[in-house]
Amino acid sequence: MKSASIQLDTLTCPSCAQKIEGATKAFAGVDAESVKVLFNSSKVKFDFDDEKVSVEDVEKAIADLGYEVKKTRVKDK
Repeated sequence: MKSASIQLDTLTCPSCAQKIEGATKAFAGVDAESVKVLFNSSKVKFDFDDEKVSVEDVEKAIADLGYEVKKTRVKDK
């Protein structure tokens, strides 16, 4: 299991955070309970099984929603 923190350009509204949260939780391999979208700091944090999903897949889903990914950190949990 790994932990990821994705820094986004900006989140402008609570519904944006909900869209990102839903897209992140939809992936098999992402621990849905761990998903947190931090509106004030424009970050998405979650735990995931890197044998089932890659952080790049989640980044792409977020980008496909129209949000710019600035930086991602991944660490072993």
